[in-house]
Amino acid sequence: MRRLISSGSRFEREIGYSRAVVDGDTVFVSGTTGYDYATMTIADGVEAQCEQALRNIEQALAEAGATLADVVRLLFIVPDRADWEPCWPILRRRFGESRPASTLIHAGLQTDAMRIEIEATARIRPPAA
Repeated sequence: MRRLISSGSRFEREIGYSRAVVDGDTVFVSGTTGYDYATMTIADGVEAQCEQALRNIEQALAEAGATLADVVRLLFIVPDRADWEPCWPILRRRFGESRPASTLIHAGLQTDAMRIEIEATARIRPPAA
């Protein structure tokens, strides 16, 4: 069974994608930046953007019935290599126990203000018996 999850961003409709797609017990979360949809702003620093991107991912996962602990794969994209290491403590705090597989790519993002984009794949765990 396939279910679409939206962040409410107008770009999802205009471009033709979803914040996340649930297919069976797998949740595929689109590349997510540090854009704060509540304030319609993006912070300057990469650490703040990393934290916000994770909150955005967490929200999509919650709607799907999963958590950050259920993430099995991460893809990170940073335009500037120097921005990667400052994110490590944040990622270690959020994923240090579950330690999903991950990949880092250096590439440009949609706007120059965006300093990190994170894509996640998670598995929904069956309810405890």
